[in-house]
Amino acid sequence: MTVSKKIEEFISQSSWIRKMFEDGLRMKAQYGEDRVFDFTLGNPNLEPPPEFHRLLREIASMTTPGKHAYMPNAGYPETRRAVAEYVSKEQGVELSADKVIMTCGAGGAINVILKTLLDPGDEVVVPAPFFVEYRFYADNHGGVLRPVRTKEDFSLDLQEMDKAVTGRTKVVMINSPNNPTGKVYDEAMTRELAALLKEKQRVYGKPVYLVSDEPYAQIVYDGVVVPSILKEYENSIIASCYSKSVSIPGERIGYIAAHPGLADLRRIMEGFILSNRILGFVNAPALMQRIVARLQGAVVDVGEYKRKRDLLCRGLKAMGYEFEEPKGAFYLFPKSPTEDDVEFVLRLQEKNILTVPGSGFGGPGHFRISYCVDDSTITKAMPGFEQALKEARA
Repeated sequence: MTVSKKIEEFISQSSWIRKMFEDGLRMKAQYGEDRVFDFTLGNPNLEPPPEFHRLLREIASMTTPGKHAYMPNAGYPETRRAVAEYVSKEQGVELSADKVIMTCGAGGAINVILKTLLDPGDEVVVPAPFFVEYRFYADNHGGVLRPVRTKEDFSLDLQEMDKAVTGRTKVVMINSPNNPTGKVYDEAMTRELAALLKEKQRVYGKPVYLVSDEPYAQIVYDGVVVPSILKEYENSIIASCYSKSVSIPGERIGYIAAHPGLADLRRIMEGFILSNRILGFVNAPALMQRIVARLQGAVVDVGEYKRKRDLLCRGLKAMGYEFEEPKGAFYLFPKSPTEDDVEFVLRLQEKNILTVPGSGFGGPGHFRISYCVDDSTITKAMPGFEQALKEARA
């Protein structure tokens, strides 16, 4: 066997998203793109703000000496300073530039964090459902992912979290707004989690680091606000990016922001910088660093995603689908009308509708719909959603 046993296993575990994507390409070639309704990928379909395009043209045309030379692995000082100033206002905790590391997206940021923190066998506790690649990220660095079920409405089950966080726990990782559910953990929930982790630190006599994966923090609806984890917990670290807020996922630009009171802060920041290099990222993309340094606070028209959410939710609710209305991100996570979510996703595929089984996200009995798509994809898929539901109930 040429491929390692571990990668063979991981390919199998991640096969559903890959399979649905590949099936989508095949079906679009067979039936035509306008007759296949693809809700599989969280790929933003809104254009970046006009300011992004203006800065891209301006900065790309500059001919400054050394513009394409190596840079500090942590990123350009002016970019780190701009991000620190913005995050300080957003989180209500004063950060200096040396508490920020520029990364290759939020995925790169999480891998840098886990590479720095984990020893073999250390556990990473995550609420389930969770982003499918967390398991692989933890394994990349010798860690073990420990999913913890959430409540019926996908809010944190703090009793279950209390059981899960043990002396083996090094990291607790949350994702709010959540992929795949769209759940936002409110301020009270965040405060209770912080209190639980403070008590665990006291009991076990060692730090438990809270990592907040926040690529969707700017995409929230109905007056909802994503609370500050830095205000609630000193041993906290933010991993974020501009992929969703500015609609530039292909540019792979993100950052790590560490609480100034983090345990062993100096050594950890040194670890982040080294890990950024030796993981092969070396540094975050130079052009994008120069752009985001002048683009702090810019966000796509979130009202467009809200409108798409409402369009989808109204249609599915009228048919009888059951779901928690998402308060952020651009995913809906309905209950499958059959016990086997994979079976129902295959039934939808027969109607040329592509979704992803919840089992892949640690949420069996559900399926994920990504609604960052054209309105016509939503409206034209409605008859198929209705027919599949009727067949499943029959």
